Amino acid sequence: MAVTKAVIPAAGLGTRFLPVTKSMPKEMLPIIDVPVIHYVVKEAVDSGIDDIIIITGRSKRAIEDYFDDAPELEMHLARNHKQDLLEIVQDISSLVDIHYIRQKEPRGLGDAVLRAEKHIGDEPFAVLLGDDIIRNARPCTKQLIDIYNRYQCSVIAVEEVPHEKVSSYGIIDGGMLEDALYRVDDIIEKPDVDRAPSDLGAIGRYIFTPQIFDCLKKTREGVGNEIQLTDAIRLLKENQNIYGYLFKGKRYDTGDRFGYIEAIIDFALEDARLEPQLSEYLQNLVNVHT
Repeated sequence: MAVTKAVIPAAGLGTRFLPVTKSMPKEMLPIIDVPVIHYVVKEAVDSGIDDIIIITGRSKRAIEDYFDDAPELEMHLARNHKQDLLEIVQDISSLVDIHYIRQKEPRGLGDAVLRAEKHIGDEPFAVLLGDDIIRNARPCTKQLIDIYNRYQCSVIAVEEVPHEKVSSYGIIDGGMLEDALYRVDDIIEKPDVDRAPSDLGAIGRYIFTPQIFDCLKKTREGVGNEIQLTDAIRLLKENQNIYGYLFKGKRYDTGDRFGYIEAIIDFALEDARLEPQLSEYLQNLVNVHT
């Protein structure tokens, strides 16, 4: 069965970006003039996904408004002959079919994914975290779908993380099957540095078979008193093979302050309108501090 549905969990409180996330969803933080979640949705669409479920929480209405029609704004732009901006706004609202499900209380990533069970049904599906931007000519989610199509098993995107940062990730234990493809024997949520089985960390992209829902229902609260997706993956591993794929691309963790700044700088340097001034500014900064 083809992977055509995706879940984007976006119900987190965004505490690392307080105070701005008190009134603005972290997924709506702008990379210059486009919110983070736009890039996540666009990756899903470019990977062949045509049905998206965004899991939201309190104070996340701005996400729905962003992807909705904006009749008054469109009329204003049309009256003022701002055709380029009008097309941009209309393209956003027609990007893909999006549904919204509320996670009433923040009970963890696993619980957020479980909220989508009725909509997903008995189909394989993708999960894309709402604050990870991954850039590559061949989208990361498409890379995972290709692996799923070959093996008909759940697939986790992984990357090599600095050893001193393994305690911030779900770390996989397993062996390499072929170039960039690993067998997942176990996955441990945020292990101590001296107990991590590898430096391969699971990042915010997954393809799951629908059996993950039964595993989530059996999963007890774990780290942080939340339903951890990694614990459900360990249960799923008891009944099916799971693969880790060392994806190709550049990842920006925009839920991290430095990762967010890094994304803004890199995107701006690729913007012909901004690159000359920004390059000059950065060079002047280097000169001042050397």
